[in-house]
Amino acid sequence: MRSYLLLDDNKVFAENLAEILRDGGDEATVVTDGEQALELACSRRFDVLLTDMKMPGMSGAAAVHHIRQVDPGLAAVVITAYPGEDDLETARREGLLAVLPKPVPIPTLVSLLSGARRDGLVALVEDDLALCDNLTEVLRARGFSCVTARSVLDADQLAFVRPFAALVDLRLPGGPDGEALRRLRSRFPALPVFMMTAFPDAVPTVAEHDVFSKPFDTAALLEALERAHSRQRQAS
Repeated sequence: MRSYLLLDDNKVFAENLAEILRDGGDEATVVTDGEQALELACSRRFDVLLTDMKMPGMSGAAAVHHIRQVDPGLAAVVITAYPGEDDLETARREGLLAVLPKPVPIPTLVSLLSGARRDGLVALVEDDLALCDNLTEVLRARGFSCVTARSVLDADQLAFVRPFAALVDLRLPGGPDGEALRRLRSRFPALPVFMMTAFPDAVPTVAEHDVFSKPFDTAALLEALERAHSRQRQAS
């Protein structure tokens, strides 16, 4: 049985969604403001946070940020009627499982939540937009949340998230080969890193890591991530 925290100032919508989740045998707690959500997250363990973005007081992006400070392993799903709002990009930088529209497609949501993982945040550092989008979708289908960076400078912004693993391209804008990896290693010394590169001959000059030469077998990469996630769960 999973436990969900639903944050939305539209209580009728949130209660309807909660009832659907309860009918599936799970627990669902509804709150209408971010302060309530934060207070609950400090005292109870939830598996997934589902939050609206546009709310009086604390926004959904701020709620994700503050709640992740007390429970960094919590998966987060944003449900919004305003996909173009600026705060959504702020929320994405915290690492989300998904962003879904209002009205929410219930079968999609239920399927997504059934596989959502606690402590399943992956840092994906890749400047190839098509590959980045593809990997994000593949990871989400396996229940992993994802936070992305597309340059060395972007990788610096990952200092405030807590991934369990990183997928890092060797060659990125903004620095020499392996610079993003070096900066991630400085912030997360024990982080399992899986390097993706079209230049495998350059890897030994950086360090020893699991290396996936482009084009790589996505299934093999996922298996490696599964093993890393399993090791983390056993250690915690």
